[in-house]
Amino acid sequence: MASPKTGLHMNFDVDYVIVYRFLDRSEATPSRPRCPLTIPGPLDKIEARRGFENLVQALARVGLAIEVRNGQNSSLLVFVKAGSDKRLNNAVYRSRVKDWLYGVRAAQPDRETQNVLTSQPLTDAERLRIVYDLITSPRDEGGAGVTPKHGEWKNVESIFPLHDHACNKEWIKKWSTMTFLKVEDLDDIRNRFGEKVAYYFAFTQSYFSFLLFPAAFGFSCWVLLGHFSSIYAIVNGLWCVIFIEYWKRQELDLGFRWGVKGVSTIQEKRREFQHEKETKDPVTGETVQIFPATKRLQRQLLQIPFAVLASLALGTVIATCFGIEIFLSEVYNGPFKNILVFLPTLLLTGLIPTLSTVLTEFATRLTEYENYETVDSYESAMTQKIFVLNFITSYLPIFLTAFVYVPFGSFIVPYLDVFQLTARPFAENEKQLATPKAGFEINPARLRKQVIYFTVTAQIVNFAMETIVPYVKRRGFHMYQEMKTERAAKNGGAAPGAATKDSPEEAEFLARVRSEAELDVYDVTADLREMVVQFGYLALFSVVWPLTACSFLVNNWIELRSDAVKICLEMQRPTPHRADSIGPWLDSLGFLAWLGSITTAALVYLFSNDGLGPDGTPADIKGWAFLLAIFFSEHSYLLARWAVRLVISKIDSPGMQQERAERFQVRKRYLQEVMGEDAMELPPPTESEKITRASLEEDARQASLRASGPSEHFWSRQRGWEESVKVGAHLIEQMAPNESKKQQ
Repeated sequence: MASPKTGLHMNFDVDYVIVYRFLDRSEATPSRPRCPLTIPGPLDKIEARRGFENLVQALARVGLAIEVRNGQNSSLLVFVKAGSDKRLNNAVYRSRVKDWLYGVRAAQPDRETQNVLTSQPLTDAERLRIVYDLITSPRDEGGAGVTPKHGEWKNVESIFPLHDHACNKEWIKKWSTMTFLKVEDLDDIRNRFGEKVAYYFAFTQSYFSFLLFPAAFGFSCWVLLGHFSSIYAIVNGLWCVIFIEYWKRQELDLGFRWGVKGVSTIQEKRREFQHEKETKDPVTGETVQIFPATKRLQRQLLQIPFAVLASLALGTVIATCFGIEIFLSEVYNGPFKNILVFLPTLLLTGLIPTLSTVLTEFATRLTEYENYETVDSYESAMTQKIFVLNFITSYLPIFLTAFVYVPFGSFIVPYLDVFQLTARPFAENEKQLATPKAGFEINPARLRKQVIYFTVTAQIVNFAMETIVPYVKRRGFHMYQEMKTERAAKNGGAAPGAATKDSPEEAEFLARVRSEAELDVYDVTADLREMVVQFGYLALFSVVWPLTACSFLVNNWIELRSDAVKICLEMQRPTPHRADSIGPWLDSLGFLAWLGSITTAALVYLFSNDGLGPDGTPADIKGWAFLLAIFFSEHSYLLARWAVRLVISKIDSPGMQQERAERFQVRKRYLQEVMGEDAMELPPPTESEKITRASLEEDARQASLRASGPSEHFWSRQRGWEESVKVGAHLIEQMAPNESKKQQ
């Protein structure tokens, strides 16, 4: 007999939890920073009660069941689920019909709602998405119109589904013993967390599988050919092309498999969109809101000064720290040198995140000012700006070393005396600070060490920052809260705890809900960005250190499992959103692969002299040969991309087969509905009748009774298809030459 479920493993059929914070007590949480102290008055309480009543009424109007419990820090937990199976089934049917109208589904859903759910059962992700749409969709689209922290819903802090801890535990246990994920494993993720999260795991798994070849080949080149191998450069560039084109096909296959191909055409309108005028659509007659495209283009042109500003700000900081690092490591020769060389790292660690945060906020404001109408267009524009920031912070240090320090080091180093201030307090004499005016030799291993740092050390640091640090931070916060509560209890000033009035059968469940309410929101875009940046290192600089793919192979095996743990334990359960691709990050991959064809050719040419490079002087660099190498490499990349696309387009795939099967079934069903079940069957045979003189006279008499023309006479000579077969066979017998005559 199965043991009863405990509160840890059951969610009481709750679909969503809405956190309604009615007073601001300035209590900080790991996911909510401390706010300035405010003392609410009676009017605040009245407004809070009115806002809560509006919330409950809005949810009830769309058929949602509601329960309320006490939350942490002056908040209420509003538990929501579908009020009845009938309302939920109708919402599912409307959603699937909408998909069919937009071309996402090939076949029209059955008119019987129950048949729809029987032919394609409801998954957890679809159920949660439908309920989320009921909560957040505008009222004119059948939803409650609840938008957290906006307008009348400013007290609604968050909306999140609850984790299924039993499934989470089984998921983590299963993945910890697997090397490769199967498509069925991706189906499970899609069924629980939605297509957007599933596409991230599918991309990372495909990327991990594809890394096996460059890891093995890179190791062989590292042993046999060394660094800056032209053979490795060619193979790596071709691998980048094949991987990107393969992933494009994989996206389509998964879109067919998950029934979301073309779902991006169903655009969700942004509530922050501000229209300038309204007009009637000439086709549908509906009123549409318009924002002039020319005005948006004028605002989009501000992206150019933004890119310049970001490049100058981040570039100045990185270049300055770069110069300081060269001065301290290769010029300064005084006390505490081994310690001072970490000064640039400390500066970058403190300045770059701060500056990136400021620029990200500026990018957000600029994207909002551009006033996009749909969520997808807004996210695409925001992704482009974030990619620019990440490109600068991730790759600029290596670009400076490869294309500034290596070719021009002997010219630049004499001017680094401006950074003497960083070491002057520790120097014993001026000689230890003096920059050489001539004869300076660059460190040829510097570039390789830098690439190793970004592809190995930085990956480990990122893993710790996104997995270990949040856990330690949350545990520390809980310990602080417990100590604070104990101290207040000893002093007699402790307020009643949120769990004071919990019933025993709900206590464990409510404690878990309050804990999940304090977790951060999972952002799949951040994980996708991490993978794209990593791919950039492989495409741009792996020719410097061919073992790059080996490092990424190990990292990504761990990354897949750590991300699963992060979603299950460190983050709120993500709201299942649909997608049919990884979005604009696919364009970023293509850009990095194209740029990699240029940088790789440049690096191979610069370091073609046994990997030593120009030795700080550009005298041996022939401009025409340098540009010719880049030109040839880039055009070879374009040709290879065209050839790979052509080959892959000729290859059949399960997704394409599924699409053809669905379209065939649609055509067959349509023919059967229009022409009947026997649309493609032979007509029944006519009754055979022996031809006699009497029958011929009867036919002639019947023909004389009705008016008939030449065409009627033509079509009345043979009765039915059987008689046509007999006449044709008789004619063949008469007209065909005899076999014996042929042989003669």
